[in-house]
Amino acid sequence: MKRAATWLAYAFLPAELVLVICLVVGVRIPPPVLAAAEAAVVLLLLAHGVAWVRLRRRGLSAREALRRLVPEPVLRLVGHELRLMTSLVRWVARRPHGVGGPGALAFPHARDQAALMYGFAFVCLVETVGMSYLLADLPVAHAVMLVLDVYTVLFVLGLHAASVTRPHVLTGEALRVRQAAHVDVWIPLDRIAAVRRETLFTHEKAEGELNLAVGSQTSLTLELTEPVDAPRLLGAPRPVTTIRLHADDAGALVRELGRALTRVRTAPSPVAQDPPASA
Repeated sequence: MKRAATWLAYAFLPAELVLVICLVVGVRIPPPVLAAAEAAVVLLLLAHGVAWVRLRRRGLSAREALRRLVPEPVLRLVGHELRLMTSLVRWVARRPHGVGGPGALAFPHARDQAALMYGFAFVCLVETVGMSYLLADLPVAHAVMLVLDVYTVLFVLGLHAASVTRPHVLTGEALRVRQAAHVDVWIPLDRIAAVRRETLFTHEKAEGELNLAVGSQTSLTLELTEPVDAPRLLGAPRPVTTIRLHADDAGALVRELGRALTRVRTAPSPVAQDPPASA
């Protein structure tokens, strides 16, 4: 059933995409073709629903069943979009993500990109109004482009909101490095070999390096003793040993991280006690 549902998706979704494009450009679609397309969508949903129920009956959790049916890249893309939209709500409510816990320190990093993101959102908004006026005589194209343009504005604002509500977080055991909604890496403190204040405006791609530039700059560089995995957007592994990031107050992050590293390196190791001597 799982294989049948997957093949149905691969067969129907491209056809549905072609059909939508034809409708947008004004091609007249015969009613029987539209009816067949709607029936195909219903059939696809039913097939996935039946497969999901069968997987649940085998003892899989809802999330595990979903992962069996939907490819991981699709899940990660959908999850990314949901995190962006959720970040808009958190931004309005002033509720940052993942900054709780005893001793956790948050370090914002979105300040230097704010002007650029607001400007980009304004340009997208102007484009939305212009396209709405130009396509006023094409109802289908007007509706589709309006949805896409509005979502583009929300997407741009969501990127900035995710950066605002997801700061870097330093705990007693790890440094959590983040960028928008697509990068979230935990770095154990015992793997950090060196940290230095270093402002860079050019970043060439290199194997084993992760550059999290904000406003085209990074202000800190971390050197690791062992690689940590920083998965790409679609889930491909990416081991890195050098991480460059930015913080609004880079000096404070360097100081607090230095203190945390000192505590980790000078913490007394547990002393093994000898077993009591037998009589």
